[in-house]
Order: sequence, then C-alpha cells, then structure tokens
Amino acid sequence: MGAVKAVLVFMMLGAIVGAVVASFVVPPILGWYNAPGAIKPGGPVESICNLPEVIRYTANRLLLGQLIGALLGALAFLFPGMAWARRRTAGGVPATAS
Repeated sequence: MGAVKAVLVFMMLGAIVGAVVASFVVPPILGWYNAPGAIKPGGPVESICNLPEVIRYTANRLLLGQLIGALLGALAFLFPGMAWARRRTAGGVPATAS
C-alpha cells in the first residue's frame, strides 16, 4: 500500500505542476492563435465580436489546457514515482508496517 501511495503522491504533484505550467503557457498560445489578420494591408484591424461568447470560448480553452497539462504532468510523474517506490521497497524499508 505504501508504494501505491507514493506513486499517487507523485502523480498528484505532477498534475499540479502541469496545471500551473499550462496556466502560463495557454494564454499566450490563445492570443497568438486567435489574433485577427489585417484585412487592409497597413490599416487597422477592425473587428466586431460577441463579448460573452468570446469570454466563454477563452475560459473554456484555458480550462481545457489546464486539464491537458494536469493529465500530462500526472503521466510524466508516474514513472519517476514508480521508480522511487521500487527503489524504496528494494532498499530494505518495508512497504507496510505490521
């Protein structure tokens, strides 16, 4: 049970790190991906938008990016957690105390 707990702790840590990294990475990507192009060369960009729809879209994409980051972080930390738990149990420290 101790090895499973250690792996889950590593995965939770990875999920938190992944979500935090996504919080910093996703907004610039959204800004770049959704930047309107200049219709008139050399002229200002003119756009009319439905602001509530834009806010919902942006918040939805940010949360989706954080979810993906958390999943990738948990997956990335799964293997170091398994290696750490395996090394801990092989070192002579019992996994469970009776």
